[in-house]
Amino acid sequence: MRDKITQLFCLQKNACKNNTTDNRGHNVPNKVTSNGTTSANGSLGPEGPETETDSSGTGGMRKSLERKGSAPNDAIHLQRRVGLLSGVALIVGTMIGSGIFVSPSGLLVRTGSVGVSFIIWLACGLLSLLGALAYAELGTMNTSSGAEWAYFMDAFGPAPAFLFSWVSTLVLKPSQMAIICLSFAQYAVEAFVTECDPPESVVKMVALLAIVMILFVNCYSVNLGMAVQNIFTAAKLVAVLIVICGGAWKLFQGNTQHLSNAFSGETPTIGAIATAFYTGLWAYDGWNNLNYVTEEIKNPSKNLPRSIIIGIPLVTLCYALINISYLAAMSPAEMIDSEAVAVTFGNRILGTMAWLMPLSVTVSTFGSANGTLFAAGRLCFAASREGHLMDILSYVHVRRLTPAPGLIFHSIIAAAMVLYGTIGSLIDFFSFTAWIFYGGAMLALIVMRFTKPNYPRPYKVPIIIPVVVLVISIYLVVAPIIDTPRIEYLYATLFILGGLIFYVPFVKLGMTPRFMNKVTLFFQLLLEVVPTSSMFE
Repeated sequence: MRDKITQLFCLQKNACKNNTTDNRGHNVPNKVTSNGTTSANGSLGPEGPETETDSSGTGGMRKSLERKGSAPNDAIHLQRRVGLLSGVALIVGTMIGSGIFVSPSGLLVRTGSVGVSFIIWLACGLLSLLGALAYAELGTMNTSSGAEWAYFMDAFGPAPAFLFSWVSTLVLKPSQMAIICLSFAQYAVEAFVTECDPPESVVKMVALLAIVMILFVNCYSVNLGMAVQNIFTAAKLVAVLIVICGGAWKLFQGNTQHLSNAFSGETPTIGAIATAFYTGLWAYDGWNNLNYVTEEIKNPSKNLPRSIIIGIPLVTLCYALINISYLAAMSPAEMIDSEAVAVTFGNRILGTMAWLMPLSVTVSTFGSANGTLFAAGRLCFAASREGHLMDILSYVHVRRLTPAPGLIFHSIIAAAMVLYGTIGSLIDFFSFTAWIFYGGAMLALIVMRFTKPNYPRPYKVPIIIPVVVLVISIYLVVAPIIDTPRIEYLYATLFILGGLIFYVPFVKLGMTPRFMNKVTLFFQLLLEVVPTSSMFE
């Protein structure tokens, strides 16, 4: 124990010697510029702004938009290891999680029509594709990790970027993981309970156990986390294939009665359509996750948009076929009554092998939760490097080189949400808050078309695409408030703006409580973590 403390103290001391102090009183690393001079906090030396070759083929030079990141001589650095196939796998593997196994019944409840719900499924896929193509332009302009956080910094400055990191770290990413883990637990428990609904307390305990397991995997090793993700992605594709093949068999037998008169029923209201979109878009969420790891994509100007163009239409096709398969095996009313639609489908189709369905779905949701925590750690790590979150959240394990503090922080919040919320309430709250920032990213792209008109864009979308997505984002945020005002929407808005209470003193003015240094040192010793600027052999 004494040796460990001594080692960490030495690492911290060496890092501080090589660092300078910023205006907040924090130690920041000195970096070497291309002319051999050093500068604080990754800024540039006296020769002026760093430039890079215009990759658009114009031969010009441009000022780099990238935020300061890990360099190859840091204790940890990001390598470009994600190719086209891996990019497609990341998108598909994260998008296909629990949503398609939970959302079909919610969509039917909100629309009251099989036909309208099917149209919304396809529209959600199209909207996700358009939004992801706009993100591809942003991601090729600025290849820093952090997605919306990096784009807000470029277009609007640090205050909106901080509000995004504030809400994403405390609400969006943890709630996303909580929803997926609750879905995982629902399917896992129902596999052993056939006569009645599983006790809520048991479901939540299983969800908490899943969070702990996923946290251990990601804290133990990056390679282990990636291996788990690959294995579980393959398993979820098997689950999708089982559903599609089973539905095709039922259709071949002539079970099309639930697909006829698809548009019978009352016409849903504008607000009901918006909340139905919330439910459907939750199943598609993850379309922007590749932008959180752009620092690790090989040739991002080509592989980022290609991965999106391949991955999202593939997911949309799978979702459409899965919904048709569900309706070939059960009525809309039976889908609405079922808490686990895929399990009910398995009982109808697979007979004695019905246990394969809940097993496959639990594997699918577990893998999606693993990918969600992986992306959340990258966002937390990137924002903390810029001083927008606590310094300790940007530290990494001294031997395993994993961002353990950020992963633990996200997992604790997700566990609290599991204990407090239900799947339905979490989906609505997540979707309302998320689309505020998705719309903000579209606005950032439009703004930079005018403020940075000459900035190279290796991939460029027609301006109509971000405009359309921005208009739809505004609709998805405003329509439910007008149609069915709820106090939760006010709470969400106040929570977003409440981040300014912390931004002004701690980020803008650089105030730091004296006890924070001791807190940081305590967790540094407890978790065996160091700043990425620590240089050691």
